[in-house]
Amino acid sequence: MASHFSNGASNGSQQTFSIRDLPKSNNFTQKLPPDQQYPTPASSHKAERSKLGPRLVREAAYTYIRPDSFGKTELVGVSKAALRDLAIDPATVDSEDFEETVAGKKIVTLEKGKEPGDSDIYPWAQCYGGYQFGQWAGQLGDGRAISLFETTNPTSGTRYELQLKGAGKTPYSRFADGRAVVRSSIREFVVSEALNALGIPTTRALSLTLAPEARVRREMNEPGAIVARFAQSWLRFGTFDLARSRGDRNLIRKLADYAAEESFGGWETLPAKVASNNESDVTSPPRGVPKDDLQGEGENQENRFARLYREIARRNAKMVAYWQAYAFTNGVLNTDNTSIFGLSIDFGPFAFLDNFDPNYTPNHDDHMLRYSYKNQPSIIWWNLVRLGEALGELIGAGSRADEKEFVEEGVAKDWADELVKRAETLIEQTGEEYKAVFMAEYKRLMTARLGLKQCKASDFEELYSELLDTLEALELDFNHTFRKLSYISAEDIDTEEKRKEVAGRFFHHEGLSGLAGSEADARSRVASWLEKWRARVVEDWPANDSGSDEQRFKDMRAVNPKFVPRSWILDELIERVEKKGEREILGRVMNMALEPFKEEWGGDREEEERFCGDVPRYQRAMQCSCSS
Repeated sequence: MASHFSNGASNGSQQTFSIRDLPKSNNFTQKLPPDQQYPTPASSHKAERSKLGPRLVREAAYTYIRPDSFGKTELVGVSKAALRDLAIDPATVDSEDFEETVAGKKIVTLEKGKEPGDSDIYPWAQCYGGYQFGQWAGQLGDGRAISLFETTNPTSGTRYELQLKGAGKTPYSRFADGRAVVRSSIREFVVSEALNALGIPTTRALSLTLAPEARVRREMNEPGAIVARFAQSWLRFGTFDLARSRGDRNLIRKLADYAAEESFGGWETLPAKVASNNESDVTSPPRGVPKDDLQGEGENQENRFARLYREIARRNAKMVAYWQAYAFTNGVLNTDNTSIFGLSIDFGPFAFLDNFDPNYTPNHDDHMLRYSYKNQPSIIWWNLVRLGEALGELIGAGSRADEKEFVEEGVAKDWADELVKRAETLIEQTGEEYKAVFMAEYKRLMTARLGLKQCKASDFEELYSELLDTLEALELDFNHTFRKLSYISAEDIDTEEKRKEVAGRFFHHEGLSGLAGSEADARSRVASWLEKWRARVVEDWPANDSGSDEQRFKDMRAVNPKFVPRSWILDELIERVEKKGEREILGRVMNMALEPFKEEWGGDREEEERFCGDVPRYQRAMQCSCSS
């Protein structure tokens, strides 16, 4: 069983449980309206599963539905980092309870042989819609994801919702089969844990289970798989989009209340009114605002729903700043794939950039490059505007948000214009805050990646922008560049001759591409940038400080990964696991993904260096489909 594990920090002294004994809750299903066709666990459990959908579901946040049977399954991967965060005892992973729960064969919240009661914790699938590639797509929902229960880590106090992806049809599967294929499941299992290890806000993955007898039709017939994944919240922008499209004011309010009170831990945790345009005020707002304490006047008057909207915008600004700083490209930023909690979510055609190309998209169906790397900050804001429209009535209501007439009947004609104006103003102001939070976070991350202690006003143009322009022009590798900078001392580049020599370290081992121009010109361009970077390094790390280079090296290597799970590595991993029946390779790659800043991982040294080395030329900038 040890081969299933992927290393992470040990559970240490924290209290851990078997999956059956985990403290569980079902706040989502207790506090939000169910599908009225099957309003209780008992009514759904007794129904023939095939009768549950697909179909339209109205005035509901979810449908109770149990996972479907897969036949033979094989647990091939478990993340120890996930076990730690969920407080699951690693010694129980080889139990029947664990293996059958993450394979969708057992509902561990029910006593064996007993039918569920109306208040029991029972699996469910969320109902939501979304804008896909900028166009309204109607009801979507969890077409192949089924949530099992919520669990709270007793040490951290963090509550997670555990769900299975690929566990069978739901009412929201439309014309699909509710399954997931091995290749997409391996990709999500690895990348969600890799992003978390890098510090990037993300949903997580607990385990990967193969279902070789389940033939799933995509571009061809493929074997199936299930990923057990978890997150603090699976609410999406599209959850609100769907209610708005149907004019369901009551559901929008319930969803907003749930998001604030349950996902974010209470209205009082939301940001207070920003005092000024200073970035420091934006990134560190005062807290402790009472639920009904209105702020501002007239068009600027904020109620609690406006603060909720701003919190969602701030979280997403920080998330996309991380994406840009680590060159992660999501590939399908539809509103149903955008998290209210500010998490990277629903991994399809994602990728880390290889050679720096801001126009790159990993999605081979995205012919207009809507979801390219450079567009991600603006697309997340576009999605936030759609969310603002869904919350607009609540945001715009100001002090009248809780008046009985407004709650029960809607906006009176005599103050509709005032409401619309206030909502538009607050959305526009939130846009400014979004930009400020994004830039502050991006500068913080890039400053750390460049080994500097502070960000000067000139750094953005002279260091960040010029470096990116150079990487693009010379087709150099983004993440490799930062890692290689982590080994260069001020003395290594204190003359023009040395800088030109060191410049070669950033080139592909096979040399520059034909689009990069002459090698001499390329060396001169990199050397010119290195001179500016050295001046800033010396400024922040004076040469007379004992051990300054060593400490900077340590700091830089703690934020600049040696390993990221690139597309070519994932393709090889999928080939070896699915086609060649290898299993150990999955654990080795996950070990690297979970500890990306290490120098070595104690596995196959030659393989580790290959995975951390130059991307094979013919495998650069790979693309894949949404079914991946």
